[in-house]
Amino acid sequence: MNMMQTAKTSAKKSAVIVNGEGLILGRMCSKIAKSLLNGEQVIVVNAEKIVISGKKKVKVAEAHKFLEVGAPERGPFHSRRPDRIVRKTVRGMVPWRQPKGKTAYKRLKVYLGIPAEFKDLKMETYKEADASKLTGPNFTLGEFAVLIGWNQGA
Repeated sequence: MNMMQTAKTSAKKSAVIVNGEGLILGRMCSKIAKSLLNGEQVIVVNAEKIVISGKKKVKVAEAHKFLEVGAPERGPFHSRRPDRIVRKTVRGMVPWRQPKGKTAYKRLKVYLGIPAEFKDLKMETYKEADASKLTGPNFTLGEFAVLIGWNQGA
């Protein structure tokens, strides 16, 4: 009976739509991870416009070093698309090997741009993840993805 009540309460929660434009990657993802673990479905749009703080040259050098790990035919495989980078960042913040983390991670959807079905809906803004308060260097996830090898046409 207790399992049935938990399933019903998690099914009643609505989807939270987050516009990633101008939000800091890590802070936004930590809020998303918490929402997912609370049973909400989270949809992130404009993944390529999410902001990474730090010097571009340093971050790209770190990424290139990380991307060298593994064998091209066996893996591990590292994605270069902004939407997949956001998913992997959130995955690092949920216990995705445990059942509750797996179900939480399955409730996350990330899109490049804004799909037509979400254009007219109200979107969530995370004030604490706003990149306008950054004083140091920063750049978008789309720029980062292109520098590490994202082919936008594919």
